[in-house]
Amino acid sequence: MTAASRSEAPSRAGAIARSIVRVLLGASLLLAGIGHLTVARAEFQAQVPPWLPLDPDFVVVASGIVEIALGLALLVLRRRRALVGLVVAAFFIAVFPGNIAQWTEGRDGLGLDTDAARFGRLLFQPLLVIAALWSTYAWREIRRWWRDRRA
Repeated sequence: MTAASRSEAPSRAGAIARSIVRVLLGASLLLAGIGHLTVARAEFQAQVPPWLPLDPDFVVVASGIVEIALGLALLVLRRRRALVGLVVAAFFIAVFPGNIAQWTEGRDGLGLDTDAARFGRLLFQPLLVIAALWSTYAWREIRRWWRDRRA
């Protein structure tokens, strides 16, 4: 094992921490996706920007199905976890404009009924992106890909 590969090798505690974060993220996506399709459906519509040229209910149902699929993928696709992490991070980035619209337009939903609560959610979204990349080792794969392309 080279010095570079040793520095990239995760410690046992680090691997456990990554697994815990990945499972929590997967379970959260799974539960949120189910919420999109059930009782909280109207609440999720508050996050659909009015400028989006799609029916808000369609967006909520479609994103719910995607969240369920991503949540399950985080939980069961071990061999593809880095790719899944990239897709989950991209999903979190893709829905961010809805969070911005909810804040700028002052729309209540999902318990976010103050400007401060809606703004706080904006700060939380980048943490979800980081958690998706870190917990799936996608961060490491991106660095490795970048390093190999530059060599």
